[in-house]
Amino acid sequence: MTIRYDGKVAIVTGAGQGLGRSHAIELAKRGAKVVINDLGGAKDGTGGSSEAARSVVAEIEALGGEAIANGANVAKYAEVEAMVKQAMDQWGRVDILVNNAGILRDKSFAKGSLEDFQLVLDVHLMGTVNCTKACWDIMREQEYGRIVVTTSSSGLYGNFGQSNYGSAKMGVIGLMNTLVQEGAKYNIRVNALAPTAGTRMTEGLIDEKAFELLTPETVTPAVLYLVGEDSPNRTILCAGAGSFAVTRIVESDSVWLSPEEQTPEGIAAHWDEISSTAGEKALQAGFEQSFKMVGKAVEGLGIKLD
Repeated sequence: MTIRYDGKVAIVTGAGQGLGRSHAIELAKRGAKVVINDLGGAKDGTGGSSEAARSVVAEIEALGGEAIANGANVAKYAEVEAMVKQAMDQWGRVDILVNNAGILRDKSFAKGSLEDFQLVLDVHLMGTVNCTKACWDIMREQEYGRIVVTTSSSGLYGNFGQSNYGSAKMGVIGLMNTLVQEGAKYNIRVNALAPTAGTRMTEGLIDEKAFELLTPETVTPAVLYLVGEDSPNRTILCAGAGSFAVTRIVESDSVWLSPEEQTPEGIAAHWDEISSTAGEKALQAGFEQSFKMVGKAVEGLGIKLD
């Protein structure tokens, strides 16, 4: 079955080049009307021009699609609200939001400034929050929404010199996990993309021959899948060079220690058991951890529950 988006309206942030451009063009090819959002700044967030966004609109129109350009800074909520209003005025709905916009201010934690740290959080994490917040009530009222947040292996696993970026990229996973629960009854699904692509953000970091395999076009199919009507929910889909994988956050089974052993020494003595991968599970909500641990305690203490 072909996945299409006829009658759907999509907003793609940071869509003037790289991954965002690829996502936007392919969404348009499959029938979506697309807002091409791009501040037009350099990869460190400085500067700004709407030329890149207008160029992508022209590409889409040349293919017979519909698109409009918008230069909102995703870190500024008033500008994001105006962008969403532009989409509503033009097409009357917003069905798909791809949070892709980002900047880099790479430095080791010792050398990096708090100002740079805050700026990266403002763009990646609060930019995702701002765009999602501006679309949320619309999606609730129309009882349909597909949202993608963009995470990164730097957040999921760490990357030297990217404490600011990694913090923001793990932050959007926490946002996703809760929005999935709050959006469920309104048919709003939220997923995360963890892309590996040869964009200006990764240029110079990877061997040239390998870099050439990491095209944005090999990542975009993951986004197209995540924003389809039959998309999954609460999934971290990794993509790069034509390969796809799913990241899961799992928790070990839990080991109850007797009151006498509930000490740091007791934890040390049982560490192999506590950290064992046997029986580990991907929990679906925070309360599941509480239920699991209380259940182990009840069992260990021999408490009879009504």
